[in-house]
Amino acid sequence: MALLKKINHKAQADKNSGFGSNANSYGGRFVNKDGTPNIEKRGMHFFRRISWYHTMIDLPNWKFMLILFTFYIAINFIFAVIYYAIGIEHLDGIEQSESVFTQFGQAYFFSAQTFTTVGYGHISPTGFLTSALSAAEALIGLLSFAIATGLFFGRFSKPTAFLKFADHALISPYGKHKGLMIRLVPFKNTNFTDATAKMTLALSLEENGIETNKFYSLELELDKINALSLSWTLVHPITEDSPLYNFTEEDFRKTHGEVLVFITTFDNMYSNTVAARTSYSFDEIIYNAKFETMYNRSKDGQKTILHLDKLNHYQSLNP
Repeated sequence: MALLKKINHKAQADKNSGFGSNANSYGGRFVNKDGTPNIEKRGMHFFRRISWYHTMIDLPNWKFMLILFTFYIAINFIFAVIYYAIGIEHLDGIEQSESVFTQFGQAYFFSAQTFTTVGYGHISPTGFLTSALSAAEALIGLLSFAIATGLFFGRFSKPTAFLKFADHALISPYGKHKGLMIRLVPFKNTNFTDATAKMTLALSLEENGIETNKFYSLELELDKINALSLSWTLVHPITEDSPLYNFTEEDFRKTHGEVLVFITTFDNMYSNTVAARTSYSFDEIIYNAKFETMYNRSKDGQKTILHLDKLNHYQSLNP
């Protein structure tokens, strides 16, 4: 209740935040650092609540490639087992005098050649069952490669906001007051225009003996820029109108709070609007510090050098 009294009466809670007000129903933070909602969905069959397309599109590259190679190896192994079960004598070109391991290996590679429709011709199926199986495998192979090609295209063409946020937010001097500052930077060779930022403060407060979530829209010094080419430091001035006006460094340490950041911008490369988001819990906010400059003029004076490795560099102002 004491903390609730510290919140400026001019700051009105945002009822359109999209998050519930019952703090007892929430666990941890609202938004993860990578921008994904901190939510686990249950109550429906796994195969109904999972979109396999979106899952494959969003997988890390190494997991995506691992799944493709595992599927390729596994499906050919299954067909090789079936070919072997029907009888090696129905695969013309495999010597009956060879060892079991060699015969199975030959069946496996025949399966791979059929699955990819390469068909070298060294081995050919004889008999109805083997011929029907190879025809079915060729069809499955064509469909599988069509799906894989679509997934590859989807992953490469998916509009992505290539923006990086600093690991920490800062409370820095800002004129006669202080300001909440969050820095971000584009890190790919893309051109962003019409960038818009929104910042929301989430607090878990005790009100009338009940733990309640309160959300406040934080006004920014500049919430839209025409071109996002260099680093952009979002600044929320902590003035008399800010819900953080009476907050001390100790309040930030003791309060369960979170700052949510939402960015939308137009990417000329994709010719589409892209979005990025992240959040900073109060223990990720450093009090009384300022960011170091990330860019400078080149030696010949003809270019501006943006140092991406300085995104998280800041100076502490504590005595």
